[in-house]
Order: sequence, then C-alpha cells, then structure tokens
Amino acid sequence: MDDLPSRLLTRTAALAHRLVTERFAEIGARGYHYRLLTTLIDDGPASQADLGRRTDIHFSDMVAALNELSDGGYVERRPDPADRRRNTVTVTAAGRRRAAALARRAAEIQDELLAPLSAAERGEFVRLLRLVSSAAAEG
Repeated sequence: MDDLPSRLLTRTAALAHRLVTERFAEIGARGYHYRLLTTLIDDGPASQADLGRRTDIHFSDMVAALNELSDGGYVERRPDPADRRRNTVTVTAAGRRRAAALARRAAEIQDELLAPLSAAERGEFVRLLRLVSSAAAEG
C-alpha cells in the first residue's frame, strides 16, 4: 500500500497540514492569515467574496480569518464605494510586516517538511507537484 502515490500524497499532506498548523500557531497565526495577507499584498484590495475565490478559502472560514486579522490591525474593512453593500479589504502597514514574518515562518516550515530531500530533489519534487496540481485544477 505504501507504493500508492495517492496514499503517499495523503500522508505527506497530513504532515504538511500539521506542521503549518503547529508552527503558525506558535506565533499566534494560521495558514489562512498568510494566504490572505500575501494575496492582498500581491493583488491589492478585494471584497471578501473575491478573496475567497482567489484563495480557495470557504466563506465561513474567510469571515473568521478576516476578523482575526482585523482584530490584530493587519487588515481594514471599508465599504466598497462602488457597492455599499459589500466591504473592501485592504492590508495595513502592520499587515505587511506580519506577512513578512509569516513568510519567514513558512520558509522554515518548508525546510522542516522537505528536510529529507537535497536542494536538487526539492526542486524536482516541487516541479512534479506543480504538474500534478495543475492537472487536478484543470480537471
């Protein structure tokens, strides 16, 4: 059974999820926080619905994560001038600093996850994962 790629991917995904959850929790964060902040920094302000689509975060999880980020002063919600019924979310200066700290933590997590691999093997592993992942996204 350990020869099945699906089984190996499932076990590896479980390890990755555990590492992300535990290591981000050590600094009072969640993986969603990093994903949201980097998306806002890279793509600019967005509505909650747009953020959900861009990040693949379910709406109920989105609200909780944005509440946490807002409470920390990392994002601001303001009424959208084009449609007062929805809010636009923007990243703050504190949010940019937090994203940088989370990026450092994410790099540490990747190093821990991929510790058994050489640098060349890591590159190849990521390349192969991208191939499988892109095929899954298309299907």
